[in-house]
Amino acid sequence: MISSLDLLRRFSFLSDKRRLELFPPYWLMRVKVLHLDDDWQKVRLRLPLNWVSSNAAGNVYGGYQASLADPIPALACLKRFPGYRIATRRLEVEFVRVGNSHLDLHFDFPHASHEEIANSLQQTGRATPSFRMHFLRADGKVCTRIRNTVAIRPEGYIGTLENIDNGN
Repeated sequence: MISSLDLLRRFSFLSDKRRLELFPPYWLMRVKVLHLDDDWQKVRLRLPLNWVSSNAAGNVYGGYQASLADPIPALACLKRFPGYRIATRRLEVEFVRVGNSHLDLHFDFPHASHEEIANSLQQTGRATPSFRMHFLRADGKVCTRIRNTVAIRPEGYIGTLENIDNGN
């Protein structure tokens, strides 16, 4: 079975920015890519507040925010470290203020993190980095803080419960 992301990858004539906007969950949420570096060092995405994304109080659903933030670090790592299996391991969401406007996701891939991951992959063949990002409201205030931990493993790696319990 082919995934929607694999299908979009086959459309090499599309830019990464356009492919990200067409990614089915993002397309359905009407996500707009505001900025995307070629190496995914800096990513800015807009999550609009509309009748579909708003809860009973008129604010952006927290689940929408989590769904948007979830794959971004994994995709950034996949871009920088091809040939590995990369997946979200942990997603921590802290709601600081209500999301009463469109929300802009700010993700940065620090150079130091890239070096740390590259060293870990070279030494052990795996890495489990954490990334911080946040959503800003239209008034410039932080609405939500996100900490996303990804597991970077060799292709074909199959974890066991013992490995998972030990943090591997």
